Amino acid sequence: MKKFVSQDENYELRVRESFSKQNLMKTIGATLTKVLPGEVEISLEFRDDLTQQHGFVHAGIVATLADTACGYAAFSLMAPDAAVLTVEYKINLLSPAVGESLIACGKVTKPGRTLTVCSGDVFALKDGEKKMVAAMIATMMSLRGREGLVG
Repeated sequence: MKKFVSQDENYELRVRESFSKQNLMKTIGATLTKVLPGEVEISLEFRDDLTQQHGFVHAGIVATLADTACGYAAFSLMAPDAAVLTVEYKINLLSPAVGESLIACGKVTKPGRTLTVCSGDVFALKDGEKKMVAAMIATMMSLRGREGLVG
C-alpha cells in the first residue's frame, strides 16, 4: 500500500475529535481503533439490536461503517481547515455479517485536492476467524471555506 503524508501534522487528533462528534457512531457503539495517514479502522461489537430479521448485522450498519471508515481515511489527509463529505459510494455485500464483531478498514486509493477515492472493506470476526463481508469504493469531497463545516 502506498504511504501517504497528511497535510495536517495533527491529523490523528483532528480525526479522533471529529469521530467523537458522530452521534450515529455513538448510537451503534462503534469505536475508532486505528488512524494513520490515509487509513482508518473502526470496530463494532455485535449487538442484537443492530440485526435484521435473520440475525445478521443489517446491511445499512455495514455500509455505515464502511462509509465512515472511508470518510475518515480521506479526512486524515486533508488540510487542517477542511471538512469531509461523501459524494458517492458503491458497496458489494459479500457475505452475511455475523460474528462477535465487525471491523471496517478505510483506505485512500487516490487523494485529490477536492475529491478523494477510497476503498472500504468490512470484516466479521467469528471464532477467531476473519471473514470479509463487504467491499466499498467511495468518493469523498474536501470542503473548505464553508460556514459551519469544520472537521
